Amino acid sequence: MRPTPTLAALSTAAACLLALTATSCSSDSGAAEPPDTPTVPTGVTVYTSSSTSVHVMWNKAAESEKVRRYEVYRNGTRVQNVPAAKHMIDVTGLKPSSEYTFSVRARDADGRLSGPGRAAPVTTPSAEADDGEPPTRPGGLKARADGPRSATLTWTKAEDNNGVTAYDIYQEGTKIHSAGGTETTASVTTLRPDTRYTFTVKARDAADNSGPESPPATVTTEPEPEGRARAEVPTDLQATARKQAGAWSLDLVWNAPKAGGDITEYEVYVDGKFGSKLVLGESAPKETGRINLPLEKKGTGAGTYAVKVRAKLPDGKWGPFTKEVEVTAGG
Repeated sequence: MRPTPTLAALSTAAACLLALTATSCSSDSGAAEPPDTPTVPTGVTVYTSSSTSVHVMWNKAAESEKVRRYEVYRNGTRVQNVPAAKHMIDVTGLKPSSEYTFSVRARDADGRLSGPGRAAPVTTPSAEADDGEPPTRPGGLKARADGPRSATLTWTKAEDNNGVTAYDIYQEGTKIHSAGGTETTASVTTLRPDTRYTFTVKARDAADNSGPESPPATVTTEPEPEGRARAEVPTDLQATARKQAGAWSLDLVWNAPKAGGDITEYEVYVDGKFGSKLVLGESAPKETGRINLPLEKKGTGAGTYAVKVRAKLPDGKWGPFTKEVEVTAGG
């Protein structure tokens, strides 16, 4: 005859069932991404630039205006922080003939981090220790504007005794992009509207030998549609004069322009002349700029100063100045 379950046994079984149900519900809800977490960047692509470096590219995250920066991970470990305006980076210091995986995560202004997304694999080529011969010069470089903020470059391939692994793209002497060794075209983004740019291209091999640059190609981007051009100008510039220890200075504050990425550098002009530069660090607030500017004595009485500010935009060029703000000091 089967024994009748005791009340204690029934209570224990019910508690276990309740615990299992709660665990199942918790697991299902935990699998969902928190609603405010940035979306995972897609389209992560990696190709070798040399035996010790790779070029990582990705698509910007949805709602990218909320993204503060991208974080690049190698084999699950973070190796680079990238401003929100950029969607590519060179990673150096790798080992030849080695396998790696790279993934990209987005972090917003509140510190929330997206998921890692798909990890892209890559294998670096072997090092050619005795390769001292650089690639030849790429030819036929052409540039075509694709709107206000991007351009397409095309060129003819260079030659190398061991093969070209990358083409490095330069804008007025500064490297801004890389393309794979089999590519002969590239898209350059984060440009400014109605602006003239000059580009050159160099080929690079697995031993990191860079060849001579191509002949330059110039292009002027298209004008921005009406209403968006002023997004590159700092806003709400305010200037206040104060006297401390017998010396006058200006306290300046302004809002960052909405230029599609973090602004980390500003120039301040006083009476039409360069007065100071503000460079923001990694942890500095990017929504506003703030600086105290000591003044040279202007005569013996009160003086009025005209102040204006401009920002270095994500494409590396200086944006337009704000309207001048007048402030009186002394007296």
